[in-house]
Amino acid sequence: MKKDISQVVIKRMPRYYRYLRYLMDEGKERISSAELSDLMNVTASQIRQDLNNFGGFGQQGYGYNVKHLHDEIGKILGLDKTHNLIIIGGGNLGRALATTDAFSKHNFYMTAIFDCNEKLKGTKVGDIVIRTMDELDSYYAKNRVDMAVLTIPAEHAQEVADRLVKLGVKAIWNFAQLDLEVPDDVVVQNVHLSDSLMRLSLNMLQKENKVNTGNGKRNRE
Repeated sequence: MKKDISQVVIKRMPRYYRYLRYLMDEGKERISSAELSDLMNVTASQIRQDLNNFGGFGQQGYGYNVKHLHDEIGKILGLDKTHNLIIIGGGNLGRALATTDAFSKHNFYMTAIFDCNEKLKGTKVGDIVIRTMDELDSYYAKNRVDMAVLTIPAEHAQEVADRLVKLGVKAIWNFAQLDLEVPDDVVVQNVHLSDSLMRLSLNMLQKENKVNTGNGKRNRE
């Protein structure tokens, strides 16, 4: 990628990929930006601007070849490569992430789980054996680790992140309720599940307030 792409555009790319996958499954061979706009509720102009950041991919008078665009966006997202992930935290969330097959469909493979609880050592989550944290350094030295997933309490997250950075991990998927401080050459994607739930609650309340306000106006009339 020759130029910096805004995070707003980056955030939309997986959504394009998902909708194009749906269109492929429906047997759709080509689509215009206007049709894609109607489907995704994003303006056709915005779609063209987003895709032009990466080369465009469309043909005037034809639109986009759905499979070609899907494959090209997959390459942009790095889905044409395999990614080995380790999970730090063998609790419920870590176990759930390790056993879902949703990630392997996109070439993300959970390869190891580490936990500070010695009693979990040697137990299996699917095909993955849980290791203790004192095995982390030796595992990293012998295996390719592209990303680390943190599913641990917030009070331990920064310490573990520092250790991962020191080992050489360049990407962290962080589920801990703490925004991590890492060097500029390390990428962090924070996933605060409670934030998402609170946004849902706020949106719900806003909808309710609009309904109540509307009812009030009609009653006064």
